[in-house]
Amino acid sequence: MEYIVQTKNLEKKYKNINILKGIDMNIPKGSIYGLIGKNGVGKTTLIRLICGLQKPKNGTYSIYGIKNTEKGILKARKRIGAIIEQPSVYENMTAKDNLIEQYKIIGIPLDKYIDELLEFVKLADAGKKKVKYFSLGMKQRLGIAIALVGHPDFLILDEPINGLDPEGIIDIRELILKLNKESGITFLISSHYLDELSKIATHYGFMSDGKMIKEITKKEFENLLNIYFEYLDDLEQQLPSKKGLINLIKFCNELGQYGIMCEVIVYDIYPLETAFDYVLDFLGIDIVHEMSESLLCECADIKVQKFLNKNGLCNSETYVNDIVQLLDNGDVKWEPC
Repeated sequence: MEYIVQTKNLEKKYKNINILKGIDMNIPKGSIYGLIGKNGVGKTTLIRLICGLQKPKNGTYSIYGIKNTEKGILKARKRIGAIIEQPSVYENMTAKDNLIEQYKIIGIPLDKYIDELLEFVKLADAGKKKVKYFSLGMKQRLGIAIALVGHPDFLILDEPINGLDPEGIIDIRELILKLNKESGITFLISSHYLDELSKIATHYGFMSDGKMIKEITKKEFENLLNIYFEYLDDLEQQLPSKKGLINLIKFCNELGQYGIMCEVIVYDIYPLETAFDYVLDFLGIDIVHEMSESLLCECADIKVQKFLNKNGLCNSETYVNDIVQLLDNGDVKWEPC
């Protein structure tokens, strides 16, 4: 398989803080690669490294097979278009003038492609309207048009639907699909909206705490969901027995290993929060849902803390696996508070 971008054990530090912790990422040619993770997990930092805006502390990456340590990396980057964090536009210029300015910046002669770009991103009718009067969706589409100047075959979009209304989201989705299918452009799209990415992505990379938790294809992801849902159905038949409760906690813990992956599955796509309701209802606890490895121990609700204290589990570092072990040994009785 041919890859547009590959990273190997990529690390980045700010002072003494590890932002990226050994990232391995592989973006196949022609794919729409969804980079999923909460805010602050390192998605934008990873993108900035690929674009050459920052240097890695350790590890390497390659673009079109050219390593970041090779001279040809600058030429390879010219085949990339990117919007990082938000579109870089001139507010007091029109859409067309912004495109003209981008042509000057990258040093290529003006051509008829400008008008085609404006038509393509549905801004041909913007006329002399200055960008400062554009809606957020219009600015995002203009940003994509600017990124397309120079005919790149790889586009990087950092949180492209943040703040957009439903109509704006649909416009960006259709634009990405059209560019991918008709022009063969490969995409790297960072987001924490798995619900939306699931409509267009062909591949996923799930990040949590500066690490790449898992890379899977769309088909593998759908198969994984099916396995979980079948298992969840089985668990429903076992509750509220002790065995069923133990298996459910293990199930929640297993989901927790995928970090943001399972959180967005639970809350953005399928109503899996019922799995946690089973545990909490069984304990007589009413709290805000948490989606972490320490599912019960790190909940802020005072009832949880009282229950844990009662059973000798007051240490916040006690995790679900420890609780399961205590259950298996019969050292803890799970009774409603």
